[in-house]
Amino acid sequence: MLRLKHRGPDWSGIYQHGDFYLAHQRLAIIDPASGDQPLFNEDKKIVVTVNGEIYNHEQLRKLMPNHKFRTGSDCDVIAHLYEEYGENFVDMLDGVFSFVLLDTRDNSFLAARDAIGITPLYIGWGLDGSIWISSELKGLNDDCEHFEAFPPGHLYSSKNGGLRRWYNPAWFSEAIPSTPYDPLVLRRAFENAVIKRLMTDVPFGVLLSGGLDSSLVASVTARYLAGTKAAKQWGAQLHSFCVGLEGSPDLKAAREVADFLGTVHHEFHFTVQDGIDAIEDVIYHIETYDVTTIRASTPMFLMSRKIKSLGVKMVISGEGADEIFGGYLYFHKAPNKEEFHKETCRKIKALHQYDCLRANKATSAWGLEARVPFLDKEFINVAMSIDPESKMIKHDQGRIEKWVLRKAFDDEEQPYLPKHILYRQKEQFSDGVGYSWIDGLKAHAGQHNSASLTVPGGPSIACSTAKAIEWDASWSNNLDPSGRAAIGVHNSAYKDHLPGVANGNMDTKIINNVPRMIGVGAAAELTIRS
Repeated sequence: MLRLKHRGPDWSGIYQHGDFYLAHQRLAIIDPASGDQPLFNEDKKIVVTVNGEIYNHEQLRKLMPNHKFRTGSDCDVIAHLYEEYGENFVDMLDGVFSFVLLDTRDNSFLAARDAIGITPLYIGWGLDGSIWISSELKGLNDDCEHFEAFPPGHLYSSKNGGLRRWYNPAWFSEAIPSTPYDPLVLRRAFENAVIKRLMTDVPFGVLLSGGLDSSLVASVTARYLAGTKAAKQWGAQLHSFCVGLEGSPDLKAAREVADFLGTVHHEFHFTVQDGIDAIEDVIYHIETYDVTTIRASTPMFLMSRKIKSLGVKMVISGEGADEIFGGYLYFHKAPNKEEFHKETCRKIKALHQYDCLRANKATSAWGLEARVPFLDKEFINVAMSIDPESKMIKHDQGRIEKWVLRKAFDDEEQPYLPKHILYRQKEQFSDGVGYSWIDGLKAHAGQHNSASLTVPGGPSIACSTAKAIEWDASWSNNLDPSGRAAIGVHNSAYKDHLPGVANGNMDTKIINNVPRMIGVGAAAELTIRS
């Protein structure tokens, strides 16, 4: 469990039932006094470990008046919902979560991950037929023959065998929607998404880069904080946090937004060398080699450490808007509304590998939780039902990227933001913290990458040079130095694709035939075994 202690420094809980193990590291946000895990139903026959926040837990409790809840934790409803509704309760949860539930009455278990994959989850299989589930790859690497990402919006049921999708919104099919754009409907949907994320029993703040997305998060939070339970506990003046190199675009814009909103603003600086020194730790925690993710995770990682040192345990952030509204600058070249919409669908589906991974793991490395209202289920439904013609970038009509979002909050009487901030061009986070961060990182890699220059590389078929691949068009889709990759030449050539490449998921028959489960865990917990 020590490998994941950073994710939950407030409590360690372990439960054993026969060959089943559930372990949990808790970061206490709701009901810190009594919400320690694992959580149970009344007779303790149903056991749950959870990483996440269930924003509608109070409404769900009212649906079960005959149940007695042991704690005030928002996650306490999960065991009771299962007892009342069976495996189909997952879609009732409004929030973010990764959980494992053990039913000791029949030794069955259930694991599930939230709709978009805001919380991380991985599943692995041991040589002895055991199944392992963990919030991070570090919990599986030493004990599993094979492991992979637990797909968002899915659940794994030992009763039914294998994974099945529980999240099936209309946009997932990528069919083109036709609902007319209504700026007030979109505005209210986002305000509701932010308001529900003000549920907290610990000090919190907002991440404020000065870009459109984080600035809207900060603005809506500041506007509705007064009168909430959080304001009564921690005060009605919002704290905001920004990180960047000296003189970076984000620092300047964030200061201006903070002054406009009246937040208590905290500005953290880092140098290129600070970032370079942190990269090894960043990769250890975020568990990816994706270039853009590492570039953006590094300043977020450094900032999260500073934020946690101030006693703050939760922040609200702006991830997800660019995917939903086509905010990346390449969307300027989208050929038509159909391609525009389909690309936004693809981007949302992939978020768990990129921005969600970064936002969760870069903050969790220091025991800090990040909440992302743009990825609220109901808000996504509203935003993705808009006719994508309204989202298209049209310079002749004065419509820049994310125009529908900007227009929704363009209020002359009660402005949410300064006009030039509301219409500030998109800056990717790794750029906005200071252009010299990426430039400096590239220069460092160039100076310290001598070993790679000694290794030959490039595409090859059957030991060919890169140029020879042009001789046959089919070869470019089957790159491998093996002689069998020479389709049309080798007698035993690969038929359609390289073996093991086409399907990234383990065959469900293998899953179905697993005879028993040795260990399971979820959330900030690590699966263990004796």
